[in-house]
Amino acid sequence: MKFDVVVLGAGMVGVGVAVHLQKKGRSVLLVDRGEPGKETSYGNGGLIQREAVFPYGFPQDVGALLRYGLNRQTDMHYHLSALPVIASFLWKYWRNSAPARHEKIAHHYAKLIERCVDEHEVLIAEAGAGNLIRREGWLKVFRTAQARDQNFAEAERLKPYGVAYRMLDGREIAREEPSLKPELAGALHWTQPISTHNPGGLVASYAALFEKLGGRSMKGDARTLQADGTGWSVQTAEGGAQAGAAVIALGPWSDVLTRELGYSLPLAVKRGYHMHYRAAGEARLNHPILDAERGYLLAPMERGVRVTTGAEFALRDAVRTPVQLGRVEPIAREMFPLGERVDEQPWMGARPCTPDMMPIIGPAPKHRNLWFAFGHAHHGLTLGPLTGRMIAEMVTGETPVVDPTPYRADRF
Repeated sequence: MKFDVVVLGAGMVGVGVAVHLQKKGRSVLLVDRGEPGKETSYGNGGLIQREAVFPYGFPQDVGALLRYGLNRQTDMHYHLSALPVIASFLWKYWRNSAPARHEKIAHHYAKLIERCVDEHEVLIAEAGAGNLIRREGWLKVFRTAQARDQNFAEAERLKPYGVAYRMLDGREIAREEPSLKPELAGALHWTQPISTHNPGGLVASYAALFEKLGGRSMKGDARTLQADGTGWSVQTAEGGAQAGAAVIALGPWSDVLTRELGYSLPLAVKRGYHMHYRAAGEARLNHPILDAERGYLLAPMERGVRVTTGAEFALRDAVRTPVQLGRVEPIAREMFPLGERVDEQPWMGARPCTPDMMPIIGPAPKHRNLWFAFGHAHHGLTLGPLTGRMIAEMVTGETPVVDPTPYRADRF
């Protein structure tokens, strides 16, 4: 079987790459060990985050670091056994989160974020996936006046990046979300983002569009990728396949393959968990809601209200430890009337992260016709379609819609 390009990984990023290459007339094979959208892209808050100009940084003040060091916080947890392995990554992450560096990173990151909703809207229309989308934005709510005032002030610096929002007081929050139980000090209503109540389903709809355009999807093992005389080969459940070019979009598993190819990229993971609950009685959640001072998100999903946790610093394949979910569930029940759990056990996924908080998008430095598209951290769902367009434009020799230089692998 011969193709122009093989794309490895069928999460939002890989599917975005495959769709855009197929739209440009390339014959594309999409390879994954499972079904599209069933791994990291499945378990998240479903947000397409137009407001996320500043990627999530590492805390800088000493007080916060001491609190996190005790490992009792709701928004962050770590495995002590993982620290020797990820210490170098954490040190670089902390340094890049310093205000001056973070500002410079945001300047580059904004070039991606500002296009995220528009790129999704194109695929939503082409895939007929409008039934999966909500367009009322999301709320970041604050329990105290101090947190409210600090966040309101920080939101002001996003205006030059074209970010729009509303500042809500407690009465306005109650009108927007009458089922919320505590009296809140205020909220930021991010009005531009869109969201999906079925993130995995949205990926699957884009994958169906890819196949409608003539693309092929097969199950296979990405670790079988090998360079041959004319390009690349990979083994699938339907036999061997060859392609002139290959794209690695394996999310948190990308470094498994890139290491075998001779690359040493600083990729780590932030793991996260979610659980679905029925809404009690007549309670209704109208927006995704971030409880900013407790570090969890409530999101209305097809399966119920999804509670998602913050970051867990651990090795990707370490035993599951959903302690954050246990910590936030009683807090979430005080925020919103949650009923019984819907899922048998918590879902866990791993977000692929780089120490400068920016994805790796572009050509592989040591190989011809090999391309990298991973490391999107919290924003793989947000940036998948744009990343796909950029890779497709590079593969076909066009000028990318966003200058890919800041995101190249050789920056490390």
